[in-house]
Amino acid sequence: MNNRDNYKRRIKERFTDDEASCSSDHETKKKDLNGTITSLLLLEEQDKRDREDQNEASNQENSILDSTHKRKTRTMLEFYSNLKDHYEIDEPDRIKRKKSRAMAASIAAASINQTENQSPNNHNKQLGSGQPRRLWVKDRSNAWWDECNRPDYPEEEFKKAFRMSKSTFELICEELNSVIAKEDTTLRNAIPVKHRVAVCIWRLATGEPLRLVSKRFGLGISTCHKLVLDVCSAIRSVLMRKYLQWPDEDSARKIKEEYEGVSGIPNIVGSMYTTHIPIIAPKISVSAYFNKRHTERNQKTSYSITVQGVVDPRGVFTDICIGWPGSMNDDQVLEKSALYQRANGGGSLKGVWLVGSSGYPLMDWVLVPYTQQHLTWTQHAFNEKIGEIQRVAKEAFGRLKGRWCCLQKRTEGKLQDVPVVLGACCVLHNICEMRNEGIDTDLKIELLDDDMVPEVALRSVSSMKARDAIAHNLLHHGLAGTAFL
Repeated sequence: MNNRDNYKRRIKERFTDDEASCSSDHETKKKDLNGTITSLLLLEEQDKRDREDQNEASNQENSILDSTHKRKTRTMLEFYSNLKDHYEIDEPDRIKRKKSRAMAASIAAASINQTENQSPNNHNKQLGSGQPRRLWVKDRSNAWWDECNRPDYPEEEFKKAFRMSKSTFELICEELNSVIAKEDTTLRNAIPVKHRVAVCIWRLATGEPLRLVSKRFGLGISTCHKLVLDVCSAIRSVLMRKYLQWPDEDSARKIKEEYEGVSGIPNIVGSMYTTHIPIIAPKISVSAYFNKRHTERNQKTSYSITVQGVVDPRGVFTDICIGWPGSMNDDQVLEKSALYQRANGGGSLKGVWLVGSSGYPLMDWVLVPYTQQHLTWTQHAFNEKIGEIQRVAKEAFGRLKGRWCCLQKRTEGKLQDVPVVLGACCVLHNICEMRNEGIDTDLKIELLDDDMVPEVALRSVSSMKARDAIAHNLLHHGLAGTAFL
């Protein structure tokens, strides 16, 4: 009995101890939880205070900036008003409009700044109601062009920069004025016609990168690029039909007389030549524009497009064909030209000659030198006279490339824009030649276009007989050359 009581007593003591232990653990966990919650509340309160301090500091900073901007704007307007009161100058209407626009832009900028610093709700409402955007234009210096545009700027310096005299430059500006002139707007003044033409001609004359042209003329790079293309398109569309055209009957008769006086060969109406203009590798049809001969000579991969031209004794172009790929030979370019279609289809060149190099085939209207080996004295003498006429075209292309240095470098523009630029260069070349604008000897270049004898060099038996008769007459009338001796 005593053992049973002792056992019950021990069991009871054990349960009592367990209950006391559980109660103590529960109290400890409760205290820890209360401490954690208290810490979180304190941290949240501290974070809230920090955010309030930051918002207050930001508002103060915005208020200071706003007040500073308003003060500067007010000071500027007061300064302008005082300056206008002290200096009463009879200004042109253009300058007055420009200053009034500047004042309006300053006031608009100040009001927009004030609006942007309003509450977020009002700001969002104004954005939704179509608030106009603020325009920003970078301030660039065009002091160099202003200096060149002065009436007392030296004529020689102007011609050295733009490859033509001031009078020729003024003529081009007048001719293009109706096409390229723009109107002033409320936001900005239009670029003057002279400024536009100067950017284009300078770019063509020097081949200078657009980023340097931009700095020189105080305009953006994209603006300069657009101006060059716009002016070139205007030159090609407006001036080409006036300054680059096939000669009429009277002009053709004078050309024949001049060429016959040089060579002794009658009925020559033009000297023909084809040159290559380097380009950047195109994205399509790369192999078509690959120039194998230039690549082998320069030991550098070359791509080009062709320019075929016919010139009169003065070196003025009377016909051009631009844009065929550089892998084509001279005879292939000729077959693709409108000149070939007119000659073979309409017979417009019947009874007259165009003198070409050995790269062209002998045809009823194309006269070329003898190319076979072991030439006779008569044939040598004929080749010498033909070479004198051919030299007229080659030298004209040399002046074209020397005057417009952009043709010596790989162009930066798109492939479809290159013919427009080349056409403008040919028209400007004609204007300079017609107005006797000389070219510095330092600018003249020697052309290195290789003549490839065509696969079918003889296209007409009658033309072969006519060439032999011309060579015979030159020799027996004492008109043949003797340099070959």
